Amino acid sequence: MRWFGFGFNAFGQIFVHETLTKGDRSEPVEEVKVSSPTEISSRVDRGDGCSQTDAQIRASWSRRASLHVDGDSRVCLAGFEAAILNDSCGMPMKESRGCRDVFLSESYLTLAFADRIEIWDLQKKERTPSWSVEIKTHSEGSGPPLNLPLVPGGYIATQPPLRRSLSPHLRAKSLALSAGHAILLSASGAVYTWGLGSHGQLGHGGLTSEEEPRAVEALWGMPMSCVAAGGWHSVCVSDGGDLYVWGWNESGQLGLPSRGLRNASQQQKSQQAGAPCQDASTPPTEDPQEGEKHEEVFITIQAFPALMDITPACEVRTVSCGSHHTAAVTTTGDLYTWGWGDYGQLGHQAFISSDEPQRVEFFREQQMCVVDVVCGAWNTFAAVVKEEMAKEIL
Repeated sequence: MRWFGFGFNAFGQIFVHETLTKGDRSEPVEEVKVSSPTEISSRVDRGDGCSQTDAQIRASWSRRASLHVDGDSRVCLAGFEAAILNDSCGMPMKESRGCRDVFLSESYLTLAFADRIEIWDLQKKERTPSWSVEIKTHSEGSGPPLNLPLVPGGYIATQPPLRRSLSPHLRAKSLALSAGHAILLSASGAVYTWGLGSHGQLGHGGLTSEEEPRAVEALWGMPMSCVAAGGWHSVCVSDGGDLYVWGWNESGQLGLPSRGLRNASQQQKSQQAGAPCQDASTPPTEDPQEGEKHEEVFITIQAFPALMDITPACEVRTVSCGSHHTAAVTTTGDLYTWGWGDYGQLGHQAFISSDEPQRVEFFREQQMCVVDVVCGAWNTFAAVVKEEMAKEIL
């Protein structure tokens, strides 16, 4: 499996290259915007003559965490102050040896081991965790193992207090966190949300916040398999592969008509075509008859879950959200992206935004199938395999 990244790269989250020479030394110069999918180095030196490959990637605004699982699993950080946080010579954190899962926020790195959870403060240089807790080794019959940010009895938050409790009645299966709200998927497939609701991101029909998990009633009775949280929007995928979206759509991140994007697109087209602006001497277009009016409806806030069709030919397998963009992988191995694209995070080899899902053609042209996607705030990472290997995974 190979990983590709595109979008915001100001701190070298995707790749680092040295092109600037000062005196006798070269300094890394980052390409801030990466619009074309670029392969991430999939192997890292363990220091014993062997190498490890990426199996998981987690991303925040300024960093990327890669969990290498060949042999003794370890975590390697890329991005802001990565050289300080990693061990020397680009080797992964030796303290992460044996790590089974990783969760990354802008300020904290959480590592899950078989017997403990550790939280590392990325603002500090000490080589000891800021918080840790022992956990019981998972045994058969006690339910499926929890994936971060879920931990026994609760979850790890993106800011203090870092460990927060959850009612055992929820029986959480997975959890997605943004800076202001949370989406929980229960074992039965029900969706619960809480936190900031000012942009409709909780899906309860209003703009109020919720202190405790509340079921999204509009989805009740439709089991979900995947949830994702963006900056101010939310997405989930049903067991049948249907995609539901709600929250803020200012940048087209819901894949619904956005007035701002349409106006910007029309203005750009007019400028490119050199079309003159209409003035008082230009006769106005004759208004259609009452029964012929077809005004386009634009959506800024979608406070209830809305069903969105990416393509009628296939179902959605998994989804991820950035701050203002969304990415989904279909069961046919295609990657679709939409929303804010000023940093190239949509992967269409251009710095444009879109309120309509578009397939990232790069992978199809390279005869690759996408099997997973992870969004950072302003970038996107996609895991791919060759088409002949896809049947074993998809």
